[in-house]
Amino acid sequence: MTGCAGPAPAAPARPPESHDAPGPARRRSPREPGPDPEPGPACELLRLTWAQPEDLVGHELRQAGQDGRDAAAALRTWLAAGGHPAPERAGSSPTPAPPELRALAARLLDDLAQLPPGSTADEPLSWPAIRATWPPAGTRAARAPAAGAPPAGRDPLRPAVLGAAPAHAASTRPERDPRRPAAQPHPGPDGRIHEPQPGSRNAPRPAHPAAAGGERGTAPDSGPPPAGQAPLPRTGPEAALRTRLEAAWLGRAVGCLLGKPVEKLPLEGIRALARGAGNWPLNDWFSERGVPPELLAAHPWNRRSAPTSLAENIDGMPEDDDLNYPLLGLLLLQRHGKGFTTADVARLWLDELPAGRTFTAERIAYRNLLLGLEPPATATHHNPFREWIGALIRADVHGWTNPGDPAAAAAQAYRDAALTHTGNGVYAALFVAAATATAATGRSDVHTALRTGLAFVPPRSRLAEAVRFGIRAAGRESDFDLVVDRLHARYGHYHWVHAVPNTALIAAALTHADGDFTRSVCRAVSGGWDTDSNGATAGALAGLLTGSPDALPHRWTAPLKNRLATTVPGFDGIGFDTLAHLTAQEAARS
Repeated sequence: MTGCAGPAPAAPARPPESHDAPGPARRRSPREPGPDPEPGPACELLRLTWAQPEDLVGHELRQAGQDGRDAAAALRTWLAAGGHPAPERAGSSPTPAPPELRALAARLLDDLAQLPPGSTADEPLSWPAIRATWPPAGTRAARAPAAGAPPAGRDPLRPAVLGAAPAHAASTRPERDPRRPAAQPHPGPDGRIHEPQPGSRNAPRPAHPAAAGGERGTAPDSGPPPAGQAPLPRTGPEAALRTRLEAAWLGRAVGCLLGKPVEKLPLEGIRALARGAGNWPLNDWFSERGVPPELLAAHPWNRRSAPTSLAENIDGMPEDDDLNYPLLGLLLLQRHGKGFTTADVARLWLDELPAGRTFTAERIAYRNLLLGLEPPATATHHNPFREWIGALIRADVHGWTNPGDPAAAAAQAYRDAALTHTGNGVYAALFVAAATATAATGRSDVHTALRTGLAFVPPRSRLAEAVRFGIRAAGRESDFDLVVDRLHARYGHYHWVHAVPNTALIAAALTHADGDFTRSVCRAVSGGWDTDSNGATAGALAGLLTGSPDALPHRWTAPLKNRLATTVPGFDGIGFDTLAHLTAQEAARS
């Protein structure tokens, strides 16, 4: 960088960077002593989000306060040297730090890591210690104390027998809407596209060889399988699971897409935009149509998501990390089976996950792998995001592939999460995986699933307390806006991507919706914070509980066109029906 100019000019104001889609690199002039020529392309600095020491140290100072470490001295040193607090919503501060301040930030990160931790009695870190907090298997669904009755008249925390039939199980579901986009054929193990059988839902689609499941089976509703291979069952438990899983994949996509245009907006902005379009309480896709210009100016959409996620722009499911990670989880199981290790997760990421598609804890862990660190150090070295939401959004696939076995689902989710997260970040993944495994049986209602998920979270942890609070608040208050206000008042001091407030909101939304799909995704997104991730997780569980893609309203599924965009190799353009089939294959593997 020799010869580059001195102090950097003031950076213009810019919209914050989204953490769910990579944007163009930000470049700034370096701050180095020397002459002050006009800076050129050869001497500009690449501004990398979620990775610069001067931005990480502010987040680590906040994390230290949350987990009981005394960081007062480090905070005084940082502020006295001219350091700034962590960026509130973006991945980086507006301008790079001068070299001496960046060096100080790196030293402080090392010093903060040496501070003695608070007590781990309430929030254990090791797998044996976490497991020791679980109640006996026969009582896991009934551990949580009772709370006030939810709007539908059921107690969201009442004791129940795991696997009992849900109260709404006898409700009728609509027939498949004939306008719903048709499914399409996919390559069999031989790599050939098989023609659809008469009456099937399939129509032509490009091959996706890497997603075809290797030699483990043919695609759903495909033509005759290769010689010597049994056809897939069209009825019975395996076929029913595939149907549930298709609804889960679709629900995850719908909830994610609903939340994308308002990701990173404050709660008041989300409410204002929806009200401006006559869509509050939220009940449909966000749209710019009819919204007064002054509201659009005051609360701009997420600039990278609006072109693909507003109602007037949706054309298939665009790429998002909330779908990329389930795809990677599916690849992980295809390659290594359910006995995979955390090192297997790391190798898969290095092989198949573009670094630019990682954010927060995942980006730090990726960097740590390239520095030569191994798990579990990848989750802790200079990683202030280790209790954020990233592991939670990777947990669904572990529940989907262990229907009726929440303990196995939680164990898989732990081995996945340990690459990037600790503490409450891990607990959130265990909660979602166990709840999803319970719902995947087709014999559970949403309240039983949530109670079971909570049984796998250390009961005195902050995450367990937040989930219980969210469920109780949703059970006692008929107006969900008031539930959200209570959650923000209690947990608003956390970062908007932290696992604690977001998991509480997901649990509250699912409880308040009482199993209804539309209400589940709309409540999860309307509550703010990490809107696309919350919508995705709530939508996946609510979709799974409907039992069938036919039960999801056509207005939600039709715009997806049974097509998912992604940079995960071999999956771009794949259909949700195919993903359900591939996921069911992994569920059937021992």
